[in-house]
Amino acid sequence: MASQVALLGHPVAHSLSPRMQNAAFAVCGLDWQYTAFDVTDVVAAVDALRALGFVGANVTIPHKQAAVAACDEADSDAVNTLVFRDGRVLGFNTDREILAGIDAKHACLIGAGGAARALAPALPEDTRVFTRSGAWPPDATGCDLVVNATPLRDELLVRPEAGQTVVDLAYGDGETVLVAAARAAGCTVVDGREALVRQGAASFRLWTGLEPPLDAMRAAVRP
Repeated sequence: MASQVALLGHPVAHSLSPRMQNAAFAVCGLDWQYTAFDVTDVVAAVDALRALGFVGANVTIPHKQAAVAACDEADSDAVNTLVFRDGRVLGFNTDREILAGIDAKHACLIGAGGAARALAPALPEDTRVFTRSGAWPPDATGCDLVVNATPLRDELLVRPEAGQTVVDLAYGDGETVLVAAARAAGCTVVDGREALVRQGAASFRLWTGLEPPLDAMRAAVRP
């Protein structure tokens, strides 16, 4: 019987994670299956997965903060990866892997939800945070790193400048407006699909104990 891994979110129909993780399991010869579930009560959903014998899960919008309450142990106040081990639920933040290797001193962070909170430990001390309920519009002047941690795809949230690194967590069909502008400006870009692979690879490692097949994962999420 295949080992089961879930994605918990609302909505999840658009997610590329099942395609990516199932491709990774296949390449590694694992009899594992990754399935997306659209849920509104993430704590109840986690309890159900534990009872059903799932080995792990990912958590996405809007449940990353609420999922902490379902964990016996969590490494942050917003988690995106769950490991079920010895009857316990362990919560991890692999979103911070999206920023691994990026050396920045001044950052502009757009958003304040679970994704933004998960990335916060990996951001420089000098980070300006922008939300529609607070400071707006975003201002990336003088920043060497710009992070869009919202699902907004069709709005130019800031005007990128050469020399900046732009990380955009949003993805869908085609490039976001921000990513297209960043590429045109000559920025270093981590788009939503690459961000998905980076955090997903860390999740894969936590569940399986194996090194993730990055080439297969990248190929699975590209158009």
